[in-house]
Amino acid sequence: MTRSVRTRRPVQVAALGAAALLALSACSSSDDSDSAKSGSSASASSDAKISGDITVFAAASLKESFTTLGQDFEKAHPGTKVTFSFGGSDSLAASITGGAPADVFASASPKTMKVVTDAKDNADAPATFVRNQLEIATLPGNPDKVASLKDLTNKDLKVVLCDKTVPCGAAAEKALTASKLKLTPVSYEEDVKSALNKVVLKEADAAVVYKTDVKAAGDKVEGVEFPESADAINDYPIALLKESKNTETAKAFIALVRSAEGQKVLTAAGFLQP
Repeated sequence: MTRSVRTRRPVQVAALGAAALLALSACSSSDDSDSAKSGSSASASSDAKISGDITVFAAASLKESFTTLGQDFEKAHPGTKVTFSFGGSDSLAASITGGAPADVFASASPKTMKVVTDAKDNADAPATFVRNQLEIATLPGNPDKVASLKDLTNKDLKVVLCDKTVPCGAAAEKALTASKLKLTPVSYEEDVKSALNKVVLKEADAAVVYKTDVKAAGDKVEGVEFPESADAINDYPIALLKESKNTETAKAFIALVRSAEGQKVLTAAGFLQP
């Protein structure tokens, strides 16, 4: 009997040990499964927040690059739609403070963004995401041999500037004042694209616009750099708006603009990093 008991005990212990290991394995497997399910649910919940439509008010000079970023955003987040309203930053700021529905505002200068922040229509602090520098746009081939800012004071030239209330116009005025030059344009345009189009349509011989606009126009114009532009570089701030109806998606778009991917698109368009 004694031998029989001694013989069974190791077998019983081994059986109990095996059962315990199986139980632990089952618990571990269950915990891993629950953890995976939890992580998957959290990810799905996060993605679910980035959906629906947003409206972005943006400076005219951002048209090409923001259109590209909008398309990239919609591809990355199926079910979203980004609608843009491009124009002079001053008129966009006035529209926002006047109650126009929008989720994001990207301005071509801190001054025009301040119109919105002073009215407390922003939901977060504006952040500078790019900078832009002026350049002279002339007719293809530069037939008038424009080589400097001073050359634009030639009375025989038809020169166009942005309106002084628009960031590109304010920057041009700053450069002219610093150079002690007086220039009387044939017209002041409401935004930088309108000024550029005067040259593209050959209704003007030259216009002071942004480098990004000259680059976007391709061979329709020729760009002439001038050193005074270094003293009139504009910072571009972006902000979430207080009246946004889709804040998570709006924040995600702003994050894309400020990301390495967004910066790559913007610098390729000729913008300077902040």
